[in-house]
Amino acid sequence: MKRYLHEQVQKDLKKKMVFVSGARQVGKTTLAKLILGGDEGYLNWDVPEHRERILKREMPVSRLWVFDEIHKYRSWRNYLKGLYDASGPRQHILVTGSARLDFYRFGGDSLQGRYHLLRLHPFSAAELGMKNRKELDDLLTLSGFPEPFLSGSEEEARRWSREYRTRLVREEVSSLERVTDLGNLELLMLSLPDRVGSPLSLNSLREDLQVSHKTVTNWMNVLERLYAILRIRPFGSPKLRAVKKEQKHYHLDWSLVSNQGARFENLMACHLLKWVHFEQDARGRDLDLLYFRDVDKREVDFVVVEKRQPIRLIECKWGDAEISPALKYLKTRFPECEAYQVSATGVKDYQSPDGIRVCHALELLRTLV
Repeated sequence: MKRYLHEQVQKDLKKKMVFVSGARQVGKTTLAKLILGGDEGYLNWDVPEHRERILKREMPVSRLWVFDEIHKYRSWRNYLKGLYDASGPRQHILVTGSARLDFYRFGGDSLQGRYHLLRLHPFSAAELGMKNRKELDDLLTLSGFPEPFLSGSEEEARRWSREYRTRLVREEVSSLERVTDLGNLELLMLSLPDRVGSPLSLNSLREDLQVSHKTVTNWMNVLERLYAILRIRPFGSPKLRAVKKEQKHYHLDWSLVSNQGARFENLMACHLLKWVHFEQDARGRDLDLLYFRDVDKREVDFVVVEKRQPIRLIECKWGDAEISPALKYLKTRFPECEAYQVSATGVKDYQSPDGIRVCHALELLRTLV
C-alpha cells in the first residue's frame, strides 16, 4: 500500500536529498522501493556487495539512488555531501535509516541546506482509513507495524514483538552505540512497558538494575535515538505550578504494554506524535507534544503546543467517564484550546458547556494523519 509520506518524498526529491528515518521494520525500505519502482538504484549498507559498491562509488545507472542504513558508515555525511555536490539536481538521492539521522553525524561535514528530513511512523487509524471500532481494536491489539498488523493474528503479533525487541538490542544497538552491557539494557526494555503512562523515575530504574544514574540516562537516550521509545516533556509555567522535569515515555510498538488503559494511552501518544512530526517535517509548523502535571497532581495526558502556546488538550479514558477535573481546569486556563476527552470503548458523544468534546477516540484519530 502507498504510505502517507509517499507523495511528500517525491515532491521533496525534486529540490534536495530526502532523509527518511523511522523505527526498524516500519516500512522505510518498502516505501523507498515503491518510489524507486524496483531494485535498480537501491543500495543497502548492511549488504556486503552493496557496501563495496558504495565505498568504490560504483553508483547504479538510475535517476534515483536509495541509500539504506548508510548512517552506519562513519563518514556518511561527508560521503553524501560529495555525491550531492558533484551530481547536482539532476540526480535524486533518498536516504533511509532506522535511527535518528539528525543525530548520527560522527563529526562529519554539515549537510545543512542539502536535505529534507521526514520521519516515518507505524500505521495509524487515519492512514488505514478506519471506519469502525472493530478496526481500531485490531490496531490496538496488533500494533501499527506493518508485519504484525497485516498478519491479522494476535499470536503472530506477539511472536514478532518478542523477536523485534531482541533484534533491536542485539543488532541495532551493537552496530551504532557503545553499549557493552546488552543484558541489562534488554532488562531495561522488558521493564519499561509496565511504567507507561506515569512519570518515569530514572532513580527507580537505576535501583532496579543496580547501575548508575548516568548509565540509565544513556540507555534511555539510546532507545529514543533508535525509535524504540518516545518521551514527552511536561507543559507548564510557574503560574500553573507545573512540574518541570518528570518525563513520560511510550513505545512505538504499543502491543508491549499489557495494561489495556495504558496501551490505549500509548496508541494515542503514537498517533498524536505521528501527526506532530508530519506537520513539523512537511509543513514547517512549530508544534510539540507535551503533557500537563502540576504540584497538586492534576494531570492531562497530552497537550499539543504551537509556538509554545497550547492549541489542543487530550485526555484518555478506557470507557465512558465523567469529564476529568484536570482537563476542565486546564481548559478554563486556556479557553481557546480545543479540548477532547476520548475513550477506547465509550459510546457517549457530546460537547460540554465549557467546550470539551467527549467522544470515541476514532472521531479524533480520523482527523490526524
